[in-house]
Amino acid sequence: MELIRSVRSMQEAALTVKRSARRIALVPTMGALHEGHVALIRAAQNRGAAVVVSIYVNPAQFAPHEDFKQYPRDLDGDLAVCRREGVDVVFAPTDEEMYATDASTWVTESLIAKRLEGERRPHFFRGVCTVVSKLFLICQPDVAVFGQKDYQQWKVIQRMVRDLNFPVEIIAVPTVREPDGLACSSRNRYLDPLERAQATVLYKALLVARDLFNQGEFNAHRLASAMIRAIELAPSARLDYAEVADGETLMPRSEVRRGDVALVAAYIGKTRLIDNLVL
Repeated sequence: MELIRSVRSMQEAALTVKRSARRIALVPTMGALHEGHVALIRAAQNRGAAVVVSIYVNPAQFAPHEDFKQYPRDLDGDLAVCRREGVDVVFAPTDEEMYATDASTWVTESLIAKRLEGERRPHFFRGVCTVVSKLFLICQPDVAVFGQKDYQQWKVIQRMVRDLNFPVEIIAVPTVREPDGLACSSRNRYLDPLERAQATVLYKALLVARDLFNQGEFNAHRLASAMIRAIELAPSARLDYAEVADGETLMPRSEVRRGDVALVAAYIGKTRLIDNLVL
């Protein structure tokens, strides 16, 4: 496994792979790798391509009051995971490599990104789209793999790739969960034992919505209300949002259809977690 830290070296390595007529599969991450990331790596390997895992905590997607400085970083541990999983290249650039001090060019998506996460974190998707665009240009992937746990992010990237004609196939991998249903997330490391026990309320709320939908409840407001009531049962939980949206555009629904998505975000203690479930 090769560790690459510079943009130029990564571009040269990608060109070498391309000249050998081998495809490249990219797994973009912010490190602190867990079993969800392992599933992405294995999905990339199933494409028969050279696998590049990027590890970069992207400052452009964090607001000043958010957890950029506290975000878990463990490059040695991440490299051990990648080595164990047979990754070909880890691209772990510095901020100086990725952004000029006077950078003034940004990539935005203006429909799917404007609601839910985008409404509450207006800086977020601009940072995501910009860094993913840069990673595509640097790593030259034929395939890029994302997790459905970040459902809205996946849909924003899909739209960006379509609209800007990136020659990259986007693969989505289903959410990987702990045995009790909690979605794997690097931010789970922030939770103390009591909070960790209560964090499962997000998935339980989604299951409530799924069960009601399967029983014939198609009113989006009633489904959202049921999720809200479920989350309020956890003393450490503070709701951010719970709703059902169009599975492609993330626009709100009044009447829910098969393929729409239930989405929740809540603070468990001081830790903000998100989750979703396609109905």
